[in-house]
Amino acid sequence: MLEAVIFDMDGTLFQTNKILELSLEETFSVLRSRNEWSSETPTQKYREIMGVPLPVVWETLLPNHSTEIRQIVDEIFLEKLIANINNGNGALYPHVNEIFDFLKQEGCLIFIASNGLIEYLNAIVNCYKLNNWVTETFSIQQIETQNKDDLVRSILMKYHINNAAVVGDRISDIKAAKNNGLKAFGVRFDFAQEWELKQADYIIDDLLELKKYI
Repeated sequence: MLEAVIFDMDGTLFQTNKILELSLEETFSVLRSRNEWSSETPTQKYREIMGVPLPVVWETLLPNHSTEIRQIVDEIFLEKLIANINNGNGALYPHVNEIFDFLKQEGCLIFIASNGLIEYLNAIVNCYKLNNWVTETFSIQQIETQNKDDLVRSILMKYHINNAAVVGDRISDIKAAKNNGLKAFGVRFDFAQEWELKQADYIIDDLLELKKYI
């Protein structure tokens, strides 16, 4: 029996796609109003890199902009995301509450490990009352290396966990599991890439499928 299951947030528990394009469009509209951007919003490019830390996002989407502008964009984007969460524009994936109930009944600890920022993650956790099940939510902001392997390792060390699994949709989640000797579950949701999922121990199309393995 697993002692704990560590979930990614974006594209795994939370349907980020429901607020992503809206928040990104709102952010780049601000850039256009400041004459810092003139073309279409690079939504598709962002979808391709979903799962990486936000500093990498802005380096990719705004390669010719200054660090100062990227920091401003980061703040605007976070503000738009949180506003859309609080306005009810987002949603959890189907059966999140059900699988959390099951895990809790089985005595399995539940954690969230995300490349998202603390304020953003807190907005989701509070909106959907995830603390009813989740022992603790960890953000990439909490570690210096900005590496998800290390973030997952910090959870294992803090709670003295030896037997756990990581559930996520991107290669960073799968590697975080493998490099810490854990089972890797890949979810075939919105942002998932098949070549990445193939590196997981198990691939699932619905969170309730976790019951079969746990």
